[in-house]
Amino acid sequence: MGLGNPGPTYRGHRHNVGAVVLDLLAERVGGRFTAHKGRVDVVEGRLVGHRAVLAKPKAYMNISGGPVAAVRDFFKVPADRLVVIHDELDLPYGGLRVKFGGGDNGHNGLKSLRQSLGTGEFYRVRVGIGRPPGRQDPAAFVLRDFSVVERRELPFHLDRAADAVESLVRDGLDRTQNVFHTTGVP
Repeated sequence: MGLGNPGPTYRGHRHNVGAVVLDLLAERVGGRFTAHKGRVDVVEGRLVGHRAVLAKPKAYMNISGGPVAAVRDFFKVPADRLVVIHDELDLPYGGLRVKFGGGDNGHNGLKSLRQSLGTGEFYRVRVGIGRPPGRQDPAAFVLRDFSVVERRELPFHLDRAADAVESLVRDGLDRTQNVFHTTGVP
């Protein structure tokens, strides 16, 4: 699952890194997203040799749980087999963390998922977007594009997040954490 807001208006926003990473994974499996019932776009394919369903909710981040639960139910995927890719304010820009379970930490997309799935026990690939400067409202910050300087490095960070998803599927959590965990870039 790649979290973000639907439509081209939001594509470059910090809040959409999960959806953009999923686009990269769809390219890697050679698939194109198609509409699916339950307000999601999906690609079915083989990701690093494993059957995978890549899904992007077509609902705003704060209400993405319903579509995620619908696709989980349709494909009969247990919550502990879900990998959710999302932005993370509490990691510096360029940071990457992979974990299993946990709370929502104020992330409304994760809060919606936890409510709709009835659990927080799923994998998370957390892509660092940094904290807002000064006293800027975090809600406004996540709905802004990356800076010019950040956009130069962004393809590298997104590609690395896609690599981490593949590693998680292929190699498991411990190995992925050992290889991919970063706190940010200097």
